[in-house]
Amino acid sequence: MENTQNSKPRNTFSGSIGFVLAAAGSAVGLGNIWRFPYLAAKDGGGLFVLVYIILALTFGFTLLTAEVAIGRNTKLGPLSAYSKIKEGWKPLGILSCLVPIIIMPYYCVIGGWVLKYFIVFVSGQGLASAQDGFFTSFITAQYEPIYMTVFFLIAVALIVYLGVNRGIEASSKIVMPILLLLVIVISIFSLTIKFTGEDGVTRSGLQGLKVYVVPNVKGIGVKGFFTVVMDAMGQLFYSLSIAMGIMVAYGSYVEDNGNLVKSINRIEFFDTLVAILAGVMIIPAVFTFMGAEGMKASGPSLMFISLPKVFAAMGPIGNFIGAAFFLMVFFAALSSAVSVMEAIVSSFIDEFKISRIKATTIETVIALIVGIFVCFGYNIWYFELKLPNGSVGQLLDIMDYVSNNVFMPIVAIATCILIGWIVKPQYLINEIEKNGEIFRRKQLFVVMIKYVAPVMLLVLFLKSTGVFTFI
Repeated sequence: MENTQNSKPRNTFSGSIGFVLAAAGSAVGLGNIWRFPYLAAKDGGGLFVLVYIILALTFGFTLLTAEVAIGRNTKLGPLSAYSKIKEGWKPLGILSCLVPIIIMPYYCVIGGWVLKYFIVFVSGQGLASAQDGFFTSFITAQYEPIYMTVFFLIAVALIVYLGVNRGIEASSKIVMPILLLLVIVISIFSLTIKFTGEDGVTRSGLQGLKVYVVPNVKGIGVKGFFTVVMDAMGQLFYSLSIAMGIMVAYGSYVEDNGNLVKSINRIEFFDTLVAILAGVMIIPAVFTFMGAEGMKASGPSLMFISLPKVFAAMGPIGNFIGAAFFLMVFFAALSSAVSVMEAIVSSFIDEFKISRIKATTIETVIALIVGIFVCFGYNIWYFELKLPNGSVGQLLDIMDYVSNNVFMPIVAIATCILIGWIVKPQYLINEIEKNGEIFRRKQLFVVMIKYVAPVMLLVLFLKSTGVFTFI
């Protein structure tokens, strides 16, 4: 289906289901799978989950609604959308486009890692991946990580090249139901397992579930609770794909007669459900086979070191479960990477008036070159740098830190200022309600985007950049 903007055809999603599945596919990525369970385990289990849900329904809802409405209102990608809303706000568009440009190369590298592990498990060699040093020897190899990155990048580029309907929407309608089914099946399996360790103690998945869902406020205190709130806020950027230009781009493909309120509610529900189920998949299994100590792992070490050991400990069925898990992770990474590239491609098309094939090719080349540099960052160009938040990392970690800890909070704060104080919230409320929809959380949206969200985001930014070292 098509719409027009400046007399040029613009593709649109064929309906709300296509939009919701595409947006949900964007949000259901590696951040949900390897970050949410770790934060939940670290921050009091059910306490973190409860705080996360409250923030998702308030803070996350506000930013998600703003970006989708900006996209539909302007019918432009993030690079051009903000300056159309208000002259002089081009720098915000540039920054919001720069975020996915930074993320895309290293996300494809990690997608290549996922592809490698899926191949290992589906070929029946899962035990090998559980051996100490397997992950390190793979990522430090000179060529294989590059090959895997290229395969993953080509798959993403092909979907984006095919366009909004034949590529993004069509793939989402296939990938997302399979992904959700795998998440549910693995979650159920995770709850049924039992294991007796070398110490003679038998642990079960249901015990792990208790650790996950029952709030633990012991020793939390004010400082600890503040950390829980900040961690949950930071997670929402990953879980809802906000401040990356993605939801602006996807919002620009929503038809003018579409019900934005209903679609945003569905995205909110779906993303929160999968984030919580990610914890159900991982925490009970890791707790059962590795105890409380194993739940301290996060990021790549959780997915590529701890979980293969868990699958290996399951015995003969471990290869099958591992293959299903990494297939699910591959689909999650693929759908997220597609949305990241689309935010860039839509920006290039709108700003520079070039074809989709040319925009896709340019971004693919950029992602490939930088992605190769990221791969080399683990071998011939290896170095370590202490980051402002106290962590130590190399090239991939630096790119992740700059995009997620610095640029994304700035984009979100600037969006709140633009909508809350410059053009006023009613500007977007008119867009949301233009088809007669009842915007039940209208007052919440106004209060959050004008007052609450900017303050919370500023605190998050200061904390994540190391300014609040005492917190």
